[in-house]
Amino acid sequence: MNPIEVAAVAYMNRSDEADKLIRLRDALTRLSINAELRDNNTALMVNPPSGRGMPVWVFVGYGGQYYSWNSAGRRHPVSDLEGAAKVIAAYVCR
Repeated sequence: MNPIEVAAVAYMNRSDEADKLIRLRDALTRLSINAELRDNNTALMVNPPSGRGMPVWVFVGYGGQYYSWNSAGRRHPVSDLEGAAKVIAAYVCR
């Protein structure tokens, strides 16, 4: 692949990851969990609803197949958006 093709593929992957994070943010908002896109839409910062504690950073990883957080110690398939939102909401509410 030439450098232009490599850049194009990288851009498409970032765009796809950003779309997945946007859908997750919207699902978390429906659960009354505040989340915001950060770092050029490559990460989602999920804030604890109590306002206490550290935010949780969520990324799309493992080839775009999983949402991951807790230093990739936790993950959930992107194909189960509502399930991922519920698991992450429970994690930040603990």
